[in-house]
Amino acid sequence: MAGTFVIGAGPGIGQAVARRFAQEGPPIAVLARSRATVDGAVAAVEGAGGKALGLLADAADEASLRAGLDAAVERLGVPDVLVYNAAWVRYDRPGELSAAELTATLRVNVVGAVSAVTHLAPRMAAAGGGTALLTSGMPTARVAGTSLSIGKAGLRAARAVLAEEFGPRGVHLATVTVGGPVSPGSPLDPDRIAEQYVRLARQPAEQWEDDVLFDGVTVK
Repeated sequence: MAGTFVIGAGPGIGQAVARRFAQEGPPIAVLARSRATVDGAVAAVEGAGGKALGLLADAADEASLRAGLDAAVERLGVPDVLVYNAAWVRYDRPGELSAAELTATLRVNVVGAVSAVTHLAPRMAAAGGGTALLTSGMPTARVAGTSLSIGKAGLRAARAVLAEEFGPRGVHLATVTVGGPVSPGSPLDPDRIAEQYVRLARQPAEQWEDDVLFDGVTVK
């Protein structure tokens, strides 16, 4: 594997995915908005025996995100695997957010993923293909999580159109929909979730899965 880029490498799924892919050998690029998150992810990967490049990038800012990805490509080359794990997790009900506030959540939960994939997928295709994995959730919409429900549904729709565009060019697009609260030591332990990302990245084209729902017990 040429390497993996993880956008949104905070504690939990992001760091677990970065650590797990680092076991495959090549260095990992971890991108996040804050220096503390980046440094924490690098330390987590290196503490597990891997190598990591840490870069600042704001998933809600297209210029910042693309600049971070370009810097990662310059240092490590075009990745085999792109993981978009950035999310704005907040719990709100219909009408509680202004239009501007709702739009801000969508920039992180949906638009950033589209920007990242459309920026890197053409280069991945030209390099022989690869995999782009998007972290989803909220398999059932919840009124108490209005913005997150809308965002994750939008992310799954984005995956479908991106797959139609880049799948024929050799880039596997898939979402990993996490079916509940993530907690260490639980069925939805981040390390168990990370195994789903590696499994999807290893799939040959004839076995590609599109939207995996993992509830900690079964994969659907």
